[in-house]
Amino acid sequence: MHFTVGDLSRTRVADGPDPLWEIVLSMHQLREGRERTRTGTAERTRQDRRHMMRALAPLMPTRGYFPDFLTPAAASGGLESGIDAVLSTPKRRLRDELSLLAQHNPLPSWTRRLADGEVAALHWVGRALHRYHTYVLGPRWSDIAARVEADRQYRTGVQCRAGTEAMLHTFGPMLSWQSSVLSAEYPVDRDVHLGGRGLLLVPSYFCRRTPVALLDEKLLPVLVYPACPPVPEEASTPHFRLAPLLGHTRAAVLQTLQGPRTTSELARDAGVSLSSASEHAAVLRNAGLVASVRERQHVRHTLTQLGADLLNAGVPPS
Repeated sequence: MHFTVGDLSRTRVADGPDPLWEIVLSMHQLREGRERTRTGTAERTRQDRRHMMRALAPLMPTRGYFPDFLTPAAASGGLESGIDAVLSTPKRRLRDELSLLAQHNPLPSWTRRLADGEVAALHWVGRALHRYHTYVLGPRWSDIAARVEADRQYRTGVQCRAGTEAMLHTFGPMLSWQSSVLSAEYPVDRDVHLGGRGLLLVPSYFCRRTPVALLDEKLLPVLVYPACPPVPEEASTPHFRLAPLLGHTRAAVLQTLQGPRTTSELARDAGVSLSSASEHAAVLRNAGLVASVRERQHVRHTLTQLGADLLNAGVPPS
């Protein structure tokens, strides 16, 4: 994912668990046999599971593409808002996304009615989503919400104290942030240019192996990632060790200089203004941590040995 400075300012963490993303990703776990359900009576479980799986399983294969319309942005407002958005999906989008799904997955005949936008087919899917959330996710929703909230508080706390770029560094090794690009291992090679729209980061209880993104790049960029217990600050990045000494912004600037940067590149990668990047580079240079050399119309900044030693102190060799 390629960021601009504008994207950094528009990147945020979701306010809580997204019920529809949790439905899709828990369905993957359930179908792979790695997730157990806790529901009500045995009879209701058998009957509802049969209906839920018949409606949802064809739309949510455990590998590869599943339709973006199943995880609308409106679900951030709750289950009912999300299901209403699913039921309001335009016919052309239903047809396009189900056709794409059918290229690699055999679909039952009833999905043709769904692709045509038939109200009965849409409402059948909507009821299945509601039942699944009630009977499968409901009994453990407090655990789901607690893990997501712990992750969210950790990420947003770093973002408030040190800025968005410092927050993006907290996702390693799952995600790698370097030179305005956020990278992850993914089943297919993709380059997503955010184009000033920013990024919504969604922590998920049931996301397991790798972060997940929407396929349609016309939609609001979303990256769903496994919600993890907070990492102790002293074990995360050099930024946190140095922030009490240098200040959060200056520590972020120093960390950005792990590779040579011009002043404009430094401003871009550290998420600060050009004048702020120049000022912080001057302070670090006067402290002997950074060397600056003019190259024609640009000034290039690099770490001195002292700066590299300070940055890497206490970090085990790779």
